[in-house]
Order: sequence, then C-alpha cells, then structure tokens
Amino acid sequence: MSRAARPIEIVDLPGTYSLAALSPDELVVLDSLCGRAPGLRRPDVVVAIVDASNLPRNLYLVSQLLDLQLPLVVALNMMDVARSRGIEVDAETLAKAIGAPVVPIVAIDDSTLGALCREIESPHTVPQPAKMPAISKYTRNEVAGLRARHPSLCGAEALRVLLDPGGAAEQAFLARGGGAEELRDARARLACESDCDAAAEIRARYAWVQGALDGVIRRPSTARITGTERLDRVLTHPVGGVAALLVVLGVLFQAIFRWADPFMTLIDEQIFGRVGEFLRAALPEGPIQSLVVDGVVAGIGGVVVFLPQIMILFAAIALLEDCGYMARAAFMMDRAMRGLGLSGRAFIPLLSSFACAVPAIMGTRTIADRRERFVTIFLAPFMSCSARLPVYALLIGAFVERRAYLGGVVELPGLVLLAMYLVGVAVAIPIAWIIRKTVLAGPQPAFVLELPSYKLPRFRAVWQRVSEASRGFLLRAGTVILAVNLIVWALAYFPRDSATAARIAAAAAAQQWDEQRAADELEGAYLRESYLGKLGHAIEPAIRPLGWDWRIGMAVLASFPAREVVVGSLGTIFNLGSETDETSSGLRDALRDARREDGRPLFTLPIALSVMVFFALCAQCSSTLVVIGRETRSWTWPIASFLTMTALAYLAALAVVRIF
Repeated sequence: MSRAARPIEIVDLPGTYSLAALSPDELVVLDSLCGRAPGLRRPDVVVAIVDASNLPRNLYLVSQLLDLQLPLVVALNMMDVARSRGIEVDAETLAKAIGAPVVPIVAIDDSTLGALCREIESPHTVPQPAKMPAISKYTRNEVAGLRARHPSLCGAEALRVLLDPGGAAEQAFLARGGGAEELRDARARLACESDCDAAAEIRARYAWVQGALDGVIRRPSTARITGTERLDRVLTHPVGGVAALLVVLGVLFQAIFRWADPFMTLIDEQIFGRVGEFLRAALPEGPIQSLVVDGVVAGIGGVVVFLPQIMILFAAIALLEDCGYMARAAFMMDRAMRGLGLSGRAFIPLLSSFACAVPAIMGTRTIADRRERFVTIFLAPFMSCSARLPVYALLIGAFVERRAYLGGVVELPGLVLLAMYLVGVAVAIPIAWIIRKTVLAGPQPAFVLELPSYKLPRFRAVWQRVSEASRGFLLRAGTVILAVNLIVWALAYFPRDSATAARIAAAAAAQQWDEQRAADELEGAYLRESYLGKLGHAIEPAIRPLGWDWRIGMAVLASFPAREVVVGSLGTIFNLGSETDETSSGLRDALRDARREDGRPLFTLPIALSVMVFFALCAQCSSTLVVIGRETRSWTWPIASFLTMTALAYLAALAVVRIF
C-alpha cells in the first residue's frame, strides 16, 4: 500500500447500517461525524466502506451521510465476493449518481488499497449527487428550524432527533438542554402532513438508492447457488444447525475452560510462583517480604492469570465473526433468549461465563443495544465459573456420599455438582425478567441482522482485537483488582503479635512439632487473630442463622479477591498451610473433624450444601465487579450486582439449611 504524502489521522468508527442510533454506543458514530465526540474534531473527509455484493442495503447509510455536507469517499469493498457471485458493479456510474468518488477495493488485499489512499489524500468538496433523497419539504423545514434554535446540531443529527422518538439522538439532545416540548410541537406539526414520519423517510431513502443503482449493477442471467447458501442449508437448519452450534459452543467452552488451563498454570506457578519463591528467599522475613510476595506479586499474578482466558475468548469471537458464523449462532439462539428479554447476541457471553465471567463481560461489547448489554452483564456472574469448582469439589468430596444410580452410570456427587451449576441459571431467569420490567424496561431489542458471506478470517485483525482487549484489561481493570488484593492482604496480615509467636514456639517445643507443622500453626494463629479474623467474629451474628461460625465467615471474606481462595484460607485456618487444595484429604478430614465450642460438628451435609449454594450465587470476585464497573462506566452496576447477589446467596443458603 502506498505511503501517505502527509500525516493522516484515521478514526475507525463502529460499523453501522444507519445513523438512526438506537443506543448510546451507536450514537458514537453520529457524534463523531458531527464533531461532538470528546477529543475529535469534525472529519475532513468521510470514508464509507460498503459491501459491493449487497449495495441496495449499504447505500442507505450513504444517503444519510450525504446529509452531513462533508466530503465523502465511497470504498466499494468485497469486490472479490461480488465477482464470485457473477455481480459486476460500474463504479463510475455509481460515482456520478452519488456525486462522490467511488473506489473498488478488496480490504484484505493490500494491492487494491493504493487507489483508495490517493483518493483520500486528494482535495475534496461536498458531494453533489445527481438527486438527493426526497425527504418531505415540511420535514426539512422543521429540521432547519430546530438547527436555528440549536446551532450546535448538525443537519443529519437534527433529522435524527426529529424523526427517531426515544432514540439515542433524542436522549442526547435532551441531556444537553434541548426542550422536550418543542420536539413534541414539531412532531405534532409534521403529523398534520402526509409523508412526514420515519417510515416516509425510509421509503424516500430506499427509492433514492434504487435510482442511484440504475445501470450500476449487472447480475448473471441465471442465479448461482453460492457456497454460503450451501453451508447455510446445514448451519441454519432447525436440526443440523442446532447440532453444529452445539459442537461450536462445546469447542469454545472447552477452549476457555480447559485449553487455557496449562497457560494459566504456567503463569500462576511457573512464573509468578517462582518469582514469589525467589523474593521470599531473598527478602528478610517480615511485613516487607509478605507485602512484596503475598501482596504485590500474588496480586499481579491474580490479574495476569486471566489473560489466557481473555485472549482465547476474544480470539474465538473474532474468528467466528470474521468468518461469518457468529451471526448464524445469534440467529439460532435468538428464539430461546427472547424469553429473557434478550436476543441471540447475548448467548455467547452468557455461555462463556461458565468458564470465567471476566472475559465474558468484556465480550458483551458485541451487543449494540445498551439495555440488552447491561442485562447480559448483570446475569453473567450468576453462571458458575471455573473459580467456584474448587469450592464444590472440596465440599462434595468431604460430605456427599458416593451413591450410585442407574447401574452406576450416575453418581450422587455428580448430581450435586450439576445442581450447583443449575442454581445460577435458575435464579438468573427471573432476575432477567425483573430487570427488563423495571430498571431497564423498554421495548424488546430488535434483532435484525444480515447474514454475511462466509470467508476466511483475517488473522491480523483477529490479533489486533485480542491484543486490544488484553491491554485494556491489564491497564484498566488490573489496577483496581491489584488494589483490592492488597487491601485484603493487609487485613489478613496485620496485626502480628509477638506473644502469638512465643505461644506457638512454646507449644511446638512441648509437643515436638516439626518445622513445617510449627510454621502452619503460626500462620493459622496469625490469620485467626488478624483484622480479617476480627471481621469474621464481627459478622458471626449475621451468619449464625446459616449454621456458620466465624471461621467459615472469615474464609468467605478472604475469598473476595477470588472465590477459589476460600480453599487455601480454610487450609490456613485449620493449620494445614495455604498450599492445600480441593483434593487434599487432610483438609477434607479437618473439615469433617472440626467442632464448635459445644462439641457439635462445624460442618454437616446441610451446612456444606448451604456454603456451596452461597458461593454459586454470591459475587465474591473483585475482578468481576471491577470489570462490570469498567464496562458499564458506572459503579452503580457493580454495587447493585454485589448487593443483589449477596442477598440472594444469603437467602438461598438459609433456605437450604432450613429445608435439609
């Protein structure tokens, strides 16, 4: 591709078929073109990239861009796809109809982009089309009056404010001080005239498109059955399509849940684990060593360990979108998601939440409708992520009998594990309905999408999307997650009383403990006497109805940075060391043998079930809450998520104890 003769700043705006923004996300396009986006001035030239194989659909946006009165270049993309279908496009004739340059390109072929670059660098004037869309003169008069009263409005924006009631453009106009009454009056005047509403505008624009394409497109005399059509006969079939979707989703889930595991282990154990061991040996024992190793290194590791899952999820989403299958998956799942007030686009993020809610919430960026996106974000933490699995495995292994059913094919532990995964789904369904009827009430999200042609993914574009998502997570969410980890570390470390060390040393000498046993006992004593331990005692009255004591409460508090931390916390509390895991027979025995002050068992099957149900529904994951805040650009949603999920988890755990 040729090098630009002078510096050019290119702003890549979100893809859209229309300037009629339905959500704040889509409003970004209109704001940027009107010069209202923060940090951006009005563009010198607009480059509209249209699909040469589907010009009738794509030129609708071009008709709206003409209203901006900005220099325009039309990039006629996917010419290779058009030719493969036998479609010929006369770019010169189209350029005369539009009144702006039209450049045929194939975006994935750099050799075709030189002409586009040269056209962008050339001096341009406002397009002079042979004919403009026949928008009613009454509508244009009202637009002119609106702009006269509000000079900051550009022409296209004023038209959208006037003709799209309830749209994002109207909401932004009212937020900037525009008058609701003047809009009602203007619309009332238009209602008195014929052909003065949004439907009339749409008809007028498509009539203009039809005229602009007169003599531009030549199609083969006989229709060809394309490869895309052959594939869609299978991939969108009611039976074959569902089967194919299950295979794709199975691979996606396996990739996030299993394929990422070796990389996460490498990051956690081989990189940050070894760095922690090195620093622990290099630094003198004390608060500085613990701050660096258990606070900073462990905190950074707790952030970076999510990268494999985030990269795999975004790579998978980018590949599926780029090859054209993502639209088919959304189409197949749309009917099932309608009952939740969502569309098919919400299915992939919700499914991904079973692996990890962090990348799944970031994956909701593909959902254009703000209400639908926020509902999906709110529901994602209800799906049982992989971090909950160690909690389930520990308590099921310790307290659920291995009863077999159906000739040994089905076992009780497996049924209990399945029930824990279904708990979140069962609770999410009414929560979604309530949210859609209250705080995010509004019309059912429209689900109109174009099924694109299948094509090979562009791996450079896939990598760009993966790297941007990873960098954004590390720089934005990672800093807050690290801060939360450091706060929890400080609560668990301080205060350190020398009398405690002396008492444990005396007990070790009297009972002849080995060095490891003495270290584990001291670590457990310090944790029990820490500020975190004191918080455990403080909340004991609140958790006593659940059958829990302060030890369980302290483990729950310690798991706030990440749910799986509860296993190591229980190991420390019961003097087995923080390195124990869910498969440790010693920890399972310790939980079974633990007693209350009156001699009763600390854990029973109902209490173990209540703990599992609590973790199935609670929001004990600072990473998830931070990402919710980042993606919604508000702390209201993570706070609401934490309070709602914690309350539901408490009530569900209480019900389990009372029922069983």
